[in-house]
Amino acid sequence: MKTGFDNQKYLKMQSEHIRDRISKFDNKLYLEFGGKLFDDYHASRVLPGFEPDSKLRMLMQLSDQAEIVIVISAADIDKNKMRGDLGITYDEDVLRLIDEFTGRGLYVGSVCITRYAGQESADLFKKRLEKLGKKVYFHYSIPGYPSNIPLIVSDEGYGKNEYIETTRPLVIITAPGPGSGKMATCLSQLYHEYKRGVAAGYAKFETFPIWNIPLKHPVNLAYEAATADLNDVNMIDPFHLEAYGETTVNYNRDVEIFPVLQAMFEKIMGECPYKSPTDMGVNMAGNCIVDDEACCEASRQEIIRRYYKSCAALLTGTGKEDEVRKIELLLKQAHASLEDRKVVPASLQKEQETEAPAAALELPDGRIIYGKTSDLLGASSALLLNALKELAGIDHEHHVISPEAIRPIQELKTEYLGSKNPRLHTDETLIALSVSAASNPEARQALEQLRSLKGCQAHTSVMLSSVDIWEFRKLGIELTCEPKFEKEKKYH
Repeated sequence: MKTGFDNQKYLKMQSEHIRDRISKFDNKLYLEFGGKLFDDYHASRVLPGFEPDSKLRMLMQLSDQAEIVIVISAADIDKNKMRGDLGITYDEDVLRLIDEFTGRGLYVGSVCITRYAGQESADLFKKRLEKLGKKVYFHYSIPGYPSNIPLIVSDEGYGKNEYIETTRPLVIITAPGPGSGKMATCLSQLYHEYKRGVAAGYAKFETFPIWNIPLKHPVNLAYEAATADLNDVNMIDPFHLEAYGETTVNYNRDVEIFPVLQAMFEKIMGECPYKSPTDMGVNMAGNCIVDDEACCEASRQEIIRRYYKSCAALLTGTGKEDEVRKIELLLKQAHASLEDRKVVPASLQKEQETEAPAAALELPDGRIIYGKTSDLLGASSALLLNALKELAGIDHEHHVISPEAIRPIQELKTEYLGSKNPRLHTDETLIALSVSAASNPEARQALEQLRSLKGCQAHTSVMLSSVDIWEFRKLGIELTCEPKFEKEKKYH
């Protein structure tokens, strides 16, 4: 894929811009971080050249000035809310984030538990964190939030929240996921700072939508596709247009809440430092796009992937038809079709030829590799082996795993573990390949190509099992599946 984004320019420009924003206040800035601070794979997919940990690396340039506060909602702790991409609960993710930040040399000052109402699970989590040496603060639900401004901005509102002690000029407010209460935490801190005579400031760092590219630019449309389940909509910032006569892009939730924020700022600070939601932002990503067409094409591909993901969720009962219809509209607006994803027609054609589930994978140089269903392997397992052989330059007629090595695994599955499907899943196939690599040089060569699969595109003609989907994800392969099951069953 062509590089469309200058990552080094971004790191330099973004850190300078944040330093400049800190200087505009009393050397104290609360910076709300939207999205993922690291592992931002959506950004790296739609802005080729953007490194998934770019925001974290940018913060590391400010490490002497920055302090991190991680926010988590007591309600999310109580209901064991999960991160879908990692398969762990939000409270476990807080611990992971602390380790990641600390391991990069960043200072995590404390954890704030929001919407606290005496939940026992929140109390237990606080004790767990305190045993690990972390300060923990409680913030409470405020009746009438966010519309009852006189109550919110008072000693009975924000004033009831525990004041988070911080020691550095830049305070990063981040969370495991959306709805954790990051903005409310920032505003609560502003209230307490002003009562202490500190004229602190607030700013927001959201990578998407990008404010200084067109509203219907594919990069911004891809963000709408990624947040279709939240019903976010990109829109022209009317406050910015009125104040400056300049067209910029924001999203509906920030535009809708801005009049409330203005009123809160005026009550806390005496006046609002910003004239628009765009003013609050510090994102410089739009200035670092160096190949617009490369980013447009990458974003079209992302919208197609999101479409298949929404269709799969609808099929399994975890999605909504509205999400599918919304992404269909975004496909049209981006002038993209499903056939633009080369592996889609390739896998469907192979299925038609073999009259069985099939799979296709696109290598970095554009070659298409196929996998078909056999007595020994499922289509996805065959696809991985064929791709590894191709990358290693091994003749496809050669067995890197002998059939004699596969059959005992099949016997274990069916005779002893109660499985009705004798074909090897992808994880079982890779284990068999690694065992064969001990005595088979070609198997070793194939195994060594696993890293080369990262970033490859793949599509299967039927839905895969969760085991196979997770294996593709761990390998870094961008997988989509046709929204249909191989066999009509009640349970999959």
